[in-house]
Amino acid sequence: MPMRPEWSWFSESRFGMFIHWGPYSAWERGEQVLFREHLDQADYSKRACAWSPRAFNAAAWAECAVEAGMRYAVLTTRHHDGFCLWDSAVTDYSSARQAPERDFVREYVEAFRAAGLRVGLYYSLADWRIPAYWDGPEADPKGWERFREYVHAQVRELLSNYGRIDVIWFDGAWPHNAEDWRSLELVDMMRELQPGILINNRLGKVGAKDRVSAGPAGEGTGHSAAMGDFGTPEHHITAETSRLWESCQVTTWRLWGYTRGERWRPADVLLDMLVESASKGGNLLLNVGPTPDGEFPDEFVERMAEIGAWMRIHGEAIYGSEAGEVCEFVTVGRQTRRGNRLYLIIRFWNGTGTLRLAGLATRVLGARLLTTDQPLDFTQTADELVLRGLPADSPTPLFPVIRIECEAAPAAADWAVDRLWSGDPARMTSWARARGTSVWADGVER
Repeated sequence: MPMRPEWSWFSESRFGMFIHWGPYSAWERGEQVLFREHLDQADYSKRACAWSPRAFNAAAWAECAVEAGMRYAVLTTRHHDGFCLWDSAVTDYSSARQAPERDFVREYVEAFRAAGLRVGLYYSLADWRIPAYWDGPEADPKGWERFREYVHAQVRELLSNYGRIDVIWFDGAWPHNAEDWRSLELVDMMRELQPGILINNRLGKVGAKDRVSAGPAGEGTGHSAAMGDFGTPEHHITAETSRLWESCQVTTWRLWGYTRGERWRPADVLLDMLVESASKGGNLLLNVGPTPDGEFPDEFVERMAEIGAWMRIHGEAIYGSEAGEVCEFVTVGRQTRRGNRLYLIIRFWNGTGTLRLAGLATRVLGARLLTTDQPLDFTQTADELVLRGLPADSPTPLFPVIRIECEAAPAAADWAVDRLWSGDPARMTSWARARGTSVWADGVER
């Protein structure tokens, strides 16, 4: 996949932090409480303007991200409720003009940049306060035009006033399309302001007449049929082959914004999301919803510490990795690749001391249990690699990793290129025929 050189950091990073935070956290019922509970707009606005978090410390947030092994972050500068976390010149509905009297976006950008993290900004096109958003351009053309100009002006502010921004992450285009939003104009403006920025794929559906491309997929014009430089599968991990992608996921069971009583996923489930994303060639953008007062929940901090400890030992299997499903391994774990190295990330430790990998065609030069730096004995035939000398007990409460050094880039045998239930079934005919052709146990026709 062609890719602009200045975007190489994205695939190298593999792991980022999504932060959903705003006055909605004060309701403690998720980021969309205004709509989902049909709250009174005036009451919501009054309480939002009075929201004044005192514990917010952007440096502490950045420290947690670094501790977890994350390389970049994306903050919700404005969610669908319309409240802005920066000092916008086109509205007073912001943290700078209301009770906090602070530009939270500036504090975030400066702290995360100082910590060596790449900086991303989320911006919702939707604003549930504005009638013209709901009516749309056909029912209220003048109102819609004013609202759209407001949106474009705010994007210009965000990309003009905070130095280099690495990622812009849009949301909330529904129910309007890219033409309604004038998304192509928006992209051109963003490219002018921030030439190296990565733009996500949520600028509205594109009609046939807008299917413009100034280069091969992945080169970053933003004028693609799907609008954007990278895909954003949400609540699922689905690879995209024509461009960069990241799966955005919650650390809780469902909600993005802070929710009292939400259930938390354990560290191994969260780590498995990262490993699966990397094994398929993508990133994981893992969310946290800070408390109303601006702190990360203890449950999140604890899980990030666990994952960070794992990453400090096993990070080479994640950072800069390539899609790694070389051959069948789903019954044991997942795979990633880097050059001539194949990493086996083991989800299920069998305790037998032996591990079998079928279908690896490339000659193996050596194997090591990365978790403990222990070299492993192995034998290899045309169809299987057998690793021996593994400890009976898992050497880590999360996922042990085995690094395999190959003579060349790891590749599968012909029969193992495709997974079960995929590919050309005829590739398995000779394998079955070696037994015979009949339904009898010995395969011999009667």
